[in-house]
Amino acid sequence: MLDEFLDSNVLVYAFTTDVRASKAQQLLERGCLINVQILNEFANVARRKLKMSWMELRDALDDIRTLCPTISPVTLDTHSMGLERAQRYGLSVFDGLVVAAALEAGCATLWSEDMRHGLVVDQRLKILNPFVEGDPGTP
Repeated sequence: MLDEFLDSNVLVYAFTTDVRASKAQQLLERGCLINVQILNEFANVARRKLKMSWMELRDALDDIRTLCPTISPVTLDTHSMGLERAQRYGLSVFDGLVVAAALEAGCATLWSEDMRHGLVVDQRLKILNPFVEGDPGTP
């Protein structure tokens, strides 16, 4: 959906046999928004932790880009906004950049396992952990 943004951790689970893979795949198939940073983070984790070959990584990235065709760039404005949100909301720098990208894209929901579930940023972006059971925001 064009008002939902995916963090890289959700994408990583979509390519595993972990119990969370099914929910991650459901979100990926919804066509959520991502940005170039998310692709970079996914590539790093896929190579390092999932031990994907370069061919497997290229195939996975092709799948992601097919299912999530709207991929925004990381700009200097994204960087500045991300640092500001990281400081204001107590996020890591990289999480702040993800939040900024979701805000720039006009998203209402950011799906992430790593950030504080239920946090509302700037009164318009809600961070939800898709793996929290029984939550009404869970896919």
